[in-house]
Amino acid sequence: MEAQLQKIMKRKRRSITKKKKKRNTIHRDNIFPLLLAAVCSKSDVAIPLIEKCLNDLFLNLPHLQLSPILSLLPSLLRFNYAEIACKSAEIVGAASLSSLEMNEMIAEEDETVKGLISLLTSPKREISMAACNAVLDLATTSVGRQQLLEFAAIENIILCFVKESESPAAKVCLLTDMTLLEEDEYPILLLQCAISLINYCTVEQLQHIPTELSGKFSLLLKRLWGQAYRRKLCSSSSRFDQKNEFCISNIRTNNLVECIFRLSINGGLHQQTLDSEHVKRSIFDSGEVDIERFLLHIWETSPMLIRNPPKASLKHDGIFGPFIQYLGSKEAVPSFLTSILKNTISCPSISSDEIDISHVINEIKNHIGHPIIYHQDIRVVKTRGIERELHYFQEQCDLSIDEILKCEEAFNEGYSIALRGLEFRYQSIAAIADGLASLFGQPSAGVNMYLTPANSQGLARHSDDHCVFVCQIIGVKRWKVFPRPDFQLPRLYEPCDSWHDLENKSRKSDGGECQEFLLEEGDVLYIPRGSPHEAVTDVNAGFSLHLTLAVEIEPPFEWEGFMQIALYCWGTKQKDIQDTSGDSVLYNLRLLSVRLLHIAIKLIGNTNPEFRKASLVGSKLLCSDAGDRFYENQKTTFHCLFNKITNESKFSDAVEYLEAALQKNEDPLEHIRWMKHLNVEEEKEREKSSSSNISLADPFIQHRDIAEATFMEVKSKFCSEVEFQNVERYYQVMLEKYKKVRKQYTNGMLSLHSALHN
Repeated sequence: MEAQLQKIMKRKRRSITKKKKKRNTIHRDNIFPLLLAAVCSKSDVAIPLIEKCLNDLFLNLPHLQLSPILSLLPSLLRFNYAEIACKSAEIVGAASLSSLEMNEMIAEEDETVKGLISLLTSPKREISMAACNAVLDLATTSVGRQQLLEFAAIENIILCFVKESESPAAKVCLLTDMTLLEEDEYPILLLQCAISLINYCTVEQLQHIPTELSGKFSLLLKRLWGQAYRRKLCSSSSRFDQKNEFCISNIRTNNLVECIFRLSINGGLHQQTLDSEHVKRSIFDSGEVDIERFLLHIWETSPMLIRNPPKASLKHDGIFGPFIQYLGSKEAVPSFLTSILKNTISCPSISSDEIDISHVINEIKNHIGHPIIYHQDIRVVKTRGIERELHYFQEQCDLSIDEILKCEEAFNEGYSIALRGLEFRYQSIAAIADGLASLFGQPSAGVNMYLTPANSQGLARHSDDHCVFVCQIIGVKRWKVFPRPDFQLPRLYEPCDSWHDLENKSRKSDGGECQEFLLEEGDVLYIPRGSPHEAVTDVNAGFSLHLTLAVEIEPPFEWEGFMQIALYCWGTKQKDIQDTSGDSVLYNLRLLSVRLLHIAIKLIGNTNPEFRKASLVGSKLLCSDAGDRFYENQKTTFHCLFNKITNESKFSDAVEYLEAALQKNEDPLEHIRWMKHLNVEEEKEREKSSSSNISLADPFIQHRDIAEATFMEVKSKFCSEVEFQNVERYYQVMLEKYKKVRKQYTNGMLSLHSALHN
């Protein structure tokens, strides 16, 4: 074989010398056999021929049948000659771009993909760069990206980028001035590869990236993005257009931000932890009221002022100490306002029943990383009269640097600054919110900041659809809390009545006069959801800063939600509801009865305030010394509500609701849409085995008397057979799913904000 190759090379040289006018190329039909022979020889004498074949192969790619050549790529990629490895990688990249079919063929060749990935860590920069380019080309299809992830391409790419950033020469380029980075193509290619693949990863695949490596890479990305954000924000007063802004080369800023967010969702950012016991002690252990009395007599019923230690303790020992130290506030006009707002980005809202962080990312990926948006993140407002709110900014838009600077001017003119979502912006506040949510057995809690100048009222009199703990941090503030206009607790995201409607309802009720409270530093005021309230600062008392800790009771975690879960739990275990008898009419009637009972529970919840109260079954109080007493209290509530279902749920009311919904072409079970998260596979099977709502209505239209009897039988069995412990297990599953996605979102937002705070 070697002798033949030597003869071929000699003939080739003579041919080139004697016939210079002829094109110095190998006929494309001869490329594969010559290349095969040269690769198999494993001789140094074959190197020039391999290079020649690869060059001609590259030139003839559109005209060649590449399938046979694919078998040679693994060997060529691992060849111990830089020129051959580079050209082989270029061929992989070019072929990957030639057609979708060819891209998939290359991706399905495991050894080719492994060989390409191995070149990424080559000590020779030209080889690694060629591999980077080929990876980017292969990653243009989902099949290509999936194979690259399968063989840990991300780890190799991140490792190279981190090493490059740690070298003395590159460190300045990477971390000091991003514009210098464009002088060196290599780190840009590595960055492009890493971001492209990370932003394609599933949550599970992200977990496979080594934590230490992910942390180092995330830190570098945050430094780059922090520089880009500040430069863009300060460059002009124009709107911040992140979607179309290029950060480095052709890496879009929003792709960089998404990558940081993704790397952080599984806890990539080291967070301060604060357990629910610490939060409980800070709020309730002042001696005036304990948590048990609060839950039994105050929670969701009436306001209460909780006097706490003086501000010295608040600043140094209290749960808000780290935040107060961060502010570095002065006694005069707060100097921290501009600094806070400049280092704050928008926090897009997520759906109330969302439990898939991948879906959340896809929904918000083009919106994260923007400056704060008026009305969504911040309000600059003052009130004149009873309900006339004046806004300093009128549009719902992202604030430019000029407008952020005007916020301090607005404050001096008597406007309050209301900043939402502090739990997404500061680790110390996130820890408090997490502890508070755990204390009350809810997935999450929100924290807003209100900065009000002297002699001013920010928000007009209003009521909230969530419970609030007002924590006075700096200064003093006077509050008025009015009786709830009716006995019904408002539900999350339900339309609120105007103040005129609330005032009219209050006059008709006998709830009594409003209560007034003066909050000093360290005090906490609890306001139950639905209670109208307003607050003002005194003329001579200076400015006020308070935080509101909001406990939002989402539908699954009301007592009605707990009872809906109980019905679901019981229904999935009943053999006689399954179609085992062969009687399709009876089967449909039983299935319909369960659905009617879901509706009946909703109708009771619309009028009975006990069903709208928060279920505290998931509370961390169950783990305390008083846990047994508290647990028994929850079980007692559970059984009392079952008595109400037994006595108050009516077949006729549920049927009327069902018929009205079907006539409007609405889903009569929309209120329990969140229940699909309990058991996805089981729910799919139930949907397959059942008919549509309209077809299920047919049996009871034809057999109404039998349908009512079946409903009563199903209700009786449900109320007598369901067990608290079984429902509790399902409930905890739901709670953990909700908590997980909210924790992931918080992690991502905290990571982005940390890039601006440091």
